[in-house]
Amino acid sequence: MVREVLLKILASPIFLRAAIVLLCAGFAFFLALFLMRRMRRRIADECDIPEATAPSVDAMPLHIYNMVIQQLKQQKHELLVQSQSEQQRARTSENFSHAVLSNLSCGVLVFGANGLVKTANPAAKAILGFASTTGMGAEDIFRGAEICGTRTSAGVSSGEAALPSIRVAEEIYTVLHEGVKRRLIEADYKAPSGEKRFLSMTISQVPGPDDSLLGVTCLINDLTELESIRRQQELQGEISAEMALQLRTSLTTISGFAQQLAENRDAEMAKEIATDIAHEAAQLDRTIGGFLTRRPMANASSAGSK
Repeated sequence: MVREVLLKILASPIFLRAAIVLLCAGFAFFLALFLMRRMRRRIADECDIPEATAPSVDAMPLHIYNMVIQQLKQQKHELLVQSQSEQQRARTSENFSHAVLSNLSCGVLVFGANGLVKTANPAAKAILGFASTTGMGAEDIFRGAEICGTRTSAGVSSGEAALPSIRVAEEIYTVLHEGVKRRLIEADYKAPSGEKRFLSMTISQVPGPDDSLLGVTCLINDLTELESIRRQQELQGEISAEMALQLRTSLTTISGFAQQLAENRDAEMAKEIATDIAHEAAQLDRTIGGFLTRRPMANASSAGSK
């Protein structure tokens, strides 16, 4: 009877399911117990390793991050110092160039590629008679001033010297647009105040680093006093030549009168010849006296202008 009951229980699907669940649960329990014991043993082994030889996994990335940050900060500081140094050198160079231009006795006028003035030093403004030339064109500054002589950079007169109708502005535009590297010219210039001046100018190209044309520079020298002295010397030379001719003529006349006087025995005729000789001598004395009087005055005036 009992045996039949047991067979029925064993043959029941519910019992089989319960037995399988119980078996799986026991297997899982023993497997978990085995894994826990193995993990505990591994943790114990890791705890036995010294800290000096086992850096923290979290600490290592933080250390590297800090090192990278420090390197970036150092590079930023070096770049900042280099930039400040370059800016200081640029300011020093600019201040030096400005000081040189400001203290030059000759005028410096710089035209850009568009033909307008970009820079002018104080000497250029004083010579040309403008308070400011920035943004002005060559035609506005020189206003039809004509060239008296044109020379090459070697100083030899060119064929253009025979063309007095060439204007200074046209010459500047020629150097700017036609590829001419340099021009040396002299021109009569009239300032806005009406004062006339004689200028010597060197017009040169300003090439860029890539051989492009950045503009044109004009070096201007005021030769008004030198030109005035030269013209006075030319005038004195002309006066001296004329006076030498008059002196020679007077001496020839006096010599002729003296020869007539020596050959003539007539008292009345001799008196007339003597009167003519005295008249010619007085005329010669006035001419030479006037020349000797004007010459010290001219020397004094030229010395006073200096």
